[in-house]
Amino acid sequence: MAQVIRHTLLDGPLADHLQASHWYVAFSGGVDSTALLQLLNTWCRANSDAPPLTALHVNHGIQEEATEWENHCAWICRFLDVPFIALHAEVEIRRGKGLEAAAREARYALLEETLEEGELLFMGHHLDDQVETFFLRLLRGAGVEGLAAMPRERPLGQARLLRPLLDISRSQLQAYVKAQGLRWIDDPSNAETSLDRNYLRKEVMPLLEQRWPAYRQTVSRAADHLAGISAAREQGLSLPEPCVSTLGDPGLPLDALLESSDHDAGLLIRSWLRKLALQLPDQSLLAEFLRQLREAATDARPLLDTGSYRLQRYREHVYLLPGDSPPPDEVINLAPGETRDIPGVGRVALRRCEGEGIWLAADELLELRWRNGGERVRLAGGKRSKPLKKVLQQAAVPPWWRERVPLLYLEEELVAVGAAGPCRSSRWGAEGQDAEAPWELVWEATNTAVCD
Repeated sequence: MAQVIRHTLLDGPLADHLQASHWYVAFSGGVDSTALLQLLNTWCRANSDAPPLTALHVNHGIQEEATEWENHCAWICRFLDVPFIALHAEVEIRRGKGLEAAAREARYALLEETLEEGELLFMGHHLDDQVETFFLRLLRGAGVEGLAAMPRERPLGQARLLRPLLDISRSQLQAYVKAQGLRWIDDPSNAETSLDRNYLRKEVMPLLEQRWPAYRQTVSRAADHLAGISAAREQGLSLPEPCVSTLGDPGLPLDALLESSDHDAGLLIRSWLRKLALQLPDQSLLAEFLRQLREAATDARPLLDTGSYRLQRYREHVYLLPGDSPPPDEVINLAPGETRDIPGVGRVALRRCEGEGIWLAADELLELRWRNGGERVRLAGGKRSKPLKKVLQQAAVPPWWRERVPLLYLEEELVAVGAAGPCRSSRWGAEGQDAEAPWELVWEATNTAVCD
């Protein structure tokens, strides 16, 4: 019988996190998160200096029992007197990603969006999860970084993620929950051996245990060794100075990658992505991307698409692209002094300026529109009109932003182009009418693939 665990096992993992402004538990209602919730709840009651604790439940809405599971979690939290918040995720299956991966991506994105700086999220991943992750990555040909499996702690957007149960087995957690008299949810999908992780859990791991009863501890120890090697390699790596595109997309200089070996170039990209708190790409995808970078023509734009984010070469850099949300398909009104936050675009405003500007009365209403193709533009300092496409190229607007550039119209006259500047128009100049004042179009593009 598995040894029953106690809340004091958390003394070490929690010692460095008492200054967090708030603790959250990712609470699915399964046995592992139920055990973690009760362990943390008991620990907090025994330690008066613990931060406030709240349970977060993510309802993916993809199973018939989803509402029932949410109600179960809410009931457990009422029973334990722990505050409970239910979050509802929108799961979108993208090319090359199955339902399980899409749900995971939506869950982590929602958690990152919810947590704020200085807050901490606990997740109930345990020893068996760690071992399964190790074997899954091994079978997919992962390198040292991948075989280090799940880190005990990492950034999660502005917050931090902590996994304090990685040394505790599933059977120990089940024994603890039973001893506490708590019920948990059994997700029927966990029995589907068509899924790789479930096949390992149901078919392969029992065979390993028969021959090597302590295999969990030895595999976990190997993953810890590899994590140490990975950290040492990264510390010895000289990461090139990151750069940003004209619209703020984070990037790496291409020459730093091309001048390095494939191994070191891959390590540079992985280290950079880790600093951006992004999931690392599969080794095969990264190797193919590096091959294309080395062999592609100078005007080509090789792309790495992980399904969660995309990297693309543009000119002399490799950039992290924004999320693929399209620009609005409708006209958006904008008045002088007004600011609009537009999904897929960012923040757009009409701001007062001094000297030359677009002269407008306070009650005038302008429109934000988007490229249809074929537009011509004469910028305020230009001698003749040019195709909008060429204007954006000359302004170094990356290709992935060009369909999202806000175009400011007063009636049917184009008066400004985001990232390029004001246009020569009936309202442009150093002075206007008595009831008018000078204004400028300000566009702050938002890269939704990056955590602020």
